[in-house]
Amino acid sequence: MPRSDLVLLHAPSVYDFRQESILYGPVSDLVPSTPVFEMYPIGFTTMAEYLERHGFRVRIINLAFRMLKSRRFDAEKAIRRQKPKAFGIDLHWMPHAHGAIEVAKLVKKHYPDTPVILGGFSASFFHKELIARPEVDYVLRGDSTEVPLHLLMQHITAPNGGGPALAEVPNLTWQDANGTIHVNPITYSPPDLDHVLLDYSYVVKAVARYRDMASFIPFEDWLRYPVTAALTCRGCTHDCNTCGGSATTMRNVYGRQEVAFRSPESLAHDIRSIARWNRGPVFVLGDIRQAGMDYAYKFLEAVKGVNDQLMFEVFGPASCGFLAKMAEAAPRFTLELSPESHDEQVRAAFGRHYSNATMEQTIQDALDVGCQRFDLFFMIGLPEQTYDSVMGTVDYCEHIMEKFNANTENPRVIPFISPFAPFLDPGSKVFVNPEAYGYRLIHRTLEEHRQALVQPSWKYVLNYETKWMSRDEIVAATYEAALRFNRMKARYSLVSRAQANATEARIKKAIRLSQQVDEIMAIEDEARRLKLLQAIKPQVDTANTSTVCDKRELEVPVGLFKLNIPRAAWIFLSDAVYNLLGQKRKAGVT
Repeated sequence: MPRSDLVLLHAPSVYDFRQESILYGPVSDLVPSTPVFEMYPIGFTTMAEYLERHGFRVRIINLAFRMLKSRRFDAEKAIRRQKPKAFGIDLHWMPHAHGAIEVAKLVKKHYPDTPVILGGFSASFFHKELIARPEVDYVLRGDSTEVPLHLLMQHITAPNGGGPALAEVPNLTWQDANGTIHVNPITYSPPDLDHVLLDYSYVVKAVARYRDMASFIPFEDWLRYPVTAALTCRGCTHDCNTCGGSATTMRNVYGRQEVAFRSPESLAHDIRSIARWNRGPVFVLGDIRQAGMDYAYKFLEAVKGVNDQLMFEVFGPASCGFLAKMAEAAPRFTLELSPESHDEQVRAAFGRHYSNATMEQTIQDALDVGCQRFDLFFMIGLPEQTYDSVMGTVDYCEHIMEKFNANTENPRVIPFISPFAPFLDPGSKVFVNPEAYGYRLIHRTLEEHRQALVQPSWKYVLNYETKWMSRDEIVAATYEAALRFNRMKARYSLVSRAQANATEARIKKAIRLSQQVDEIMAIEDEARRLKLLQAIKPQVDTANTSTVCDKRELEVPVGLFKLNIPRAAWIFLSDAVYNLLGQKRKAGVT
């Protein structure tokens, strides 16, 4: 098996979650991954492809997925088998604060002299705290690290110090031999995304090269539901107060002054390339209107007929003409909108400024042009939001159901609600200045977040409460809203009665366990406390997925043959032939 220059490791949220008794709550019910957060970031794929294009061998190992699928999988042994020139670990999302550090420790245990590189949004924010840790050698900051990582790998692999000096690597935080910390400026923030590729052909080829499909699978149910993503941009034109990817955060923390877009032609090409081997839906990340309507219409024209199951998100109401163009491009398209709250005042305090009337008009227009489904996402834990306001959101969704789903055999408007959990985004305006927005931060440092993640219930993991709701009230509002949402979905035939009954049983079980954990946490004797927590672990483990809704509610229907196996096999074969010819050329064989 070929050796790699760089091994990218994706850690579980908590290491080792298989041994811990943690009631995660509904922290991942509205994303594809489980509470282990086994889905690695898109940046792994773009970085790996970019380095491979420039002569380096890169391997991705999804430790979280491997550990999730098998209790016998030994992550430490898997790390020990690798002998790369460097390891990369993502700390993009804060729920990985525990697992990423523990995996870095394992790497240093077996390879004390092999560099460990961390990167991602959260790593960028906490870069100084990270670089002070003995298990971290380098931190790459910013939202675009393909080029800086290439330069860093050249430095690491060049004989006799012949590569670029560390001081020449943009966006890099590092520590010299004397222990002095250096923070290189974020000077690399490309104005567009046309230097990266996201057609996933690298993954298909790497699976064949390393004969290891399991390490590349992005989340637990991907083979059953092979949804992929197309990246429209890095950065955002919007400035939501709690978002770690807002315009202000991107500017102040990640050095991005302007949004970088992928050209509409390249974006359409990405989706066309995915369609060669994957017949599943493609989620187009980011509102394509951010670059202007000319961009949006060019993309929709270029992607027309490639995949009729495109999933779009919009950050606000959309015109009927724009929605009609979406329908022309992908007749069975899905649309997602996140109003966060029914209360327009709460929505504005969050950072979104539009009325319910314009939102409802967008829903109606989308359905009229043939939208397959329209998903609405609401949040708990927002500025100015009270417990009663959360219940008001439930009542408003009843109005939405009555208006759009009551008189049809094919209800297409689907609402979801979940807590803002487990953490406020580091670097967001609320995280940086919580008191100004009515928040109280409970955890501020990376280490405090890391320790919080191993608490026995998601209530204790939450890094905030607001002047309008305590952590107890956020938890109570979440479960009550979930029960009412679930019953409403059954009444309007969005879920079957059997499915609704199963979801209600899980919610009530989670409530009981949450109360039980609170009782155990009140015990002063630590040894007895830990023993009782371990005693309820089997019950906790069965209550950690699909708590507030069944995760399958997020899925759009897909056909029986989801993957184009012959086409994938051709990509395998072409890569193998290419590598064989390359080896022969190196050996002087013609």
